[in-house]
Amino acid sequence: MSSIRLGMIGAGQIALFTSREFRRHAGCDVLAVADPNAERAAELAAMVRAEQTYTEVDELLARDDLDAVYIAVPNAYHEAVAVAALEAGKHVLLDKPFALNAQAAENIIAAAGKADRMLMLGMNQRFERNVQSAKALIAEGRLGEVYHLKAFWRRRAGIPRMGSWFTNKSVAGGGALLDIGVHVLDVALHLIDNFRPVSVSGATFTRFGNRGLGEGGWGRSEREFDNFDVDDFATALVRLEGGAVITLEASWALHQPSGNDHDVIAYGEDAGLAVYSNQLFEPGEGSEYRIVQNPTAPAIAYPHCSRAEHFINVLLGNETPIIDLDQALAVQKVLDGIYQSAATGKEIQL
Repeated sequence: MSSIRLGMIGAGQIALFTSREFRRHAGCDVLAVADPNAERAAELAAMVRAEQTYTEVDELLARDDLDAVYIAVPNAYHEAVAVAALEAGKHVLLDKPFALNAQAAENIIAAAGKADRMLMLGMNQRFERNVQSAKALIAEGRLGEVYHLKAFWRRRAGIPRMGSWFTNKSVAGGGALLDIGVHVLDVALHLIDNFRPVSVSGATFTRFGNRGLGEGGWGRSEREFDNFDVDDFATALVRLEGGAVITLEASWALHQPSGNDHDVIAYGEDAGLAVYSNQLFEPGEGSEYRIVQNPTAPAIAYPHCSRAEHFINVLLGNETPIIDLDQALAVQKVLDGIYQSAATGKEIQL
């Protein structure tokens, strides 16, 4: 196979961004786009030079000339659309989060196994250049044993489109935690290759969106809901097998000096590393302490820095999958545990 024939399901803002990555891959041809909003579908189709648009997903999936689909729909529809795509014989790249809960994620995994099709979760932060460099530095032992990671993505005013599906629990399942917290949680686990959570203790808050405050610039979905009933801030402590711990913070809206704080900091026995700001901190000569900006790291594994290009390359047999389904399921179980802990006020054993 020299080219992958792709369909795109969902024409929201994330699909527009991802379409650029598919379009620049010489081995990918986007043939069709499906979205309930015909105008959005047509806009995306024009960007990727797709020949056909649909307002019904089933019509796209009925095509026998598609090898794979990219799914970027509201969270509540991940399970149904992904299972239908797999049953239709398509390989699937599914945007995050995996699903509304771990049971739904397991159902999607089972469908992929039954259909014998590739299923990949689109965790795009794993491909960010500094994340790849940090992964390489940790793997070569530069930090020693990493025993703690501080993962955070805090926005001062970044609620996606108030009144859209993002801010309605029945469709989104959750707020900031599922939207951006999932990214830094996955990166933290990925860096130390430990997807074996033991327990989680968490808390969630809704303090801005319910008052109509904190909206950002993201999102194109319709404003169709009156209530804001998801978290705009979440925090958690995750304990892993072997003793390492992760502290996690995710906010869409929060009083803080900067508009956006986003990093994963790894603390090892020999050195520390701020991943996104690409700073290494370690002892120097004598009493000197060194802070190294842009430390030299081994060559990164995926220079394209793209989950979309990775998906196509895997299907073409040119790359090995970096995103394991068991890992993706473990992340979902941690997210479920955080919400359960927040609801009960108790630590949850996983």
